[in-house]
Amino acid sequence: MIKIQSLNQNRQFLNILKKHKLNDDFFTIYYGKNNPKFSESNSNLNISFVIKKKTGNAVKRNKIRRKLKSAVQKILTDNKTINLNYTYVVFGKAKAYEEKYSAILDKVQNAFKRIK
Repeated sequence: MIKIQSLNQNRQFLNILKKHKLNDDFFTIYYGKNNPKFSESNSNLNISFVIKKKTGNAVKRNKIRRKLKSAVQKILTDNKTINLNYTYVVFGKAKAYEEKYSAILDKVQNAFKRIK
């Protein structure tokens, strides 16, 4: 089973934000190769979900975060197109709040296929 592990140090975020970037209507994914210092094993996925405070109140931000996180978990269990050798930071956008989960799932799946 693959465990989702969140980034927890500021320097980890800053290192990933300097690397590659993939834009979409509902999210932006920053990604980079895992640093051997931070990754203990290959069974963990290093990913964090971030939503800006400008997006709305806490209810709106948490709903966007839940949709994105659920899409990533579904992709991990179904077809494993997410490369575990990378660290990801996913920035959710306000447009994802009104969109259906199935559309977001398709967009997330296509994004991770492009990264792979």
